Amino acid sequence: RNFLTQGFHFLVTFVAGGRIRDTQCGFKLFTRRAAALLYANQRLQRWCFDVELIYLADCLGIPLTEVFVQWTEMPGSKIRPTSIISMAFELLTVKVAYQICGLWKVHTEAELLHKAS
Repeated sequence: RNFLTQGFHFLVTFVAGGRIRDTQCGFKLFTRRAAALLYANQRLQRWCFDVELIYLADCLGIPLTEVFVQWTEMPGSKIRPTSIISMAFELLTVKVAYQICGLWKVHTEAELLHKAS
């Protein structure tokens, strides 16, 4: 389990940078304006949606602060091996679609407003 966790964190750093140490645990709080901008750009809906949100916030210049919460780990992993493959695929999709191939574009607030009118 520790090996898988370290591998996941390596991929997160590769995709979204290392500013946030724990992307999976804790709360994600945004201003209304930031949330509207982030969710209008978001494409992932499953495992790595939060990593994509962190990546988008960084691209859009939305400040992030990591606030640690008290967490009690429950024994036994609840993640299936097939889910780990899906998580890795989603992380690599973010890297490829945004950064390498440019298939997904990060739209600014002005672009979204223009598109809506």
